[in-house]
Amino acid sequence: MRHPALSPPLDPRTILDTVAPAPTATPALQLVAADMQAVDTVIQQRLGSDVPLVGQVAHYIVGAGGKRVRPALLLLMCAALGCADPRRHTLAAVVEFIHTATLLHDDVVDESTLRRGRDTANQVFGNAASVLVGDFLYSRAFQMMVDCGDMRIMRVLADATNVIAEGEVLQLMNMHDAHLDEAAYLRVIRAKTAKLFEASTRIAALLADADADTEAVCAEYGQALGAAFQIVDDVLDYEGDAAELGKNLGDDLREGKVTLPIICTLRRCHADEAALIRQAIETGGSQQLSEILRIVRASGGLDEARAWAAREAERAIAAARALPTGGAPERERHQKALVQLAAQLLTRRA
Repeated sequence: MRHPALSPPLDPRTILDTVAPAPTATPALQLVAADMQAVDTVIQQRLGSDVPLVGQVAHYIVGAGGKRVRPALLLLMCAALGCADPRRHTLAAVVEFIHTATLLHDDVVDESTLRRGRDTANQVFGNAASVLVGDFLYSRAFQMMVDCGDMRIMRVLADATNVIAEGEVLQLMNMHDAHLDEAAYLRVIRAKTAKLFEASTRIAALLADADADTEAVCAEYGQALGAAFQIVDDVLDYEGDAAELGKNLGDDLREGKVTLPIICTLRRCHADEAALIRQAIETGGSQQLSEILRIVRASGGLDEARAWAAREAERAIAAARALPTGGAPERERHQKALVQLAAQLLTRRA
């Protein structure tokens, strides 16, 4: 994979200006709305268990909604490659199960209390039930991928799941480290977030029986989009609206997580302000949260972090434009949707 240089990139508005969709354009994710209904059917069918608590917790977290970007991304990429393999719905559900399992485990590790505007599963059912049902979702996902009968796809998903777990452990090791730099941060997000995006788009290439170059382009798109998605998510933790986000502002700081907005802010703010932020990171305290939010917003750190997201989005756009379409209008339409998705990601508020 080609990774961006460790330097401040372009203004996000530059990307938005160059790929802004026409007023009548269909939003990217709506193009796969019918396919997503089929995925939802698979999800509901495969959540079943003879153990009542398993189904109760699983339906609680899966039914909480969310954008389901990862499975939709798999379906969009399939369409951009002209692939209508019926296994795509099952594999999209597999991706969502893996993602949901990571959310259950993350909320326990982070001691989170709010997700998507309501109590986390660990708040409602307890930590033990959340961890074990997360394990159930992982194992159910592996049952489903075996049913698809393609060793290449199983390897991609197995490798991705392993890398995600490593990324979570790496993030845990980095907790309360006030001297974390961009390279260490990017290593974490490429593992814990971008890897599943990358797996989703790579699976589409495998389903389409694409050549190695096309598979690499698909993977590049997913990896870059996932990195941009996580950076914007980390920005919103300091500038978003709690009601829109469905979670508490400043959670990363409370948990001792050093994300890109903080890294950029520490390089820009006054020494006494940096000392205050470092103390909060090292202690996990939130007593000075309002003052730290003010510093982060005033320093220009959020703008710099968004510029990093723009660089990743630009990389995703370049990959989407490199996809072969064979002159097929529907494939071209979905390719353009992939471009728009990367650009519009930069302006999301939740």
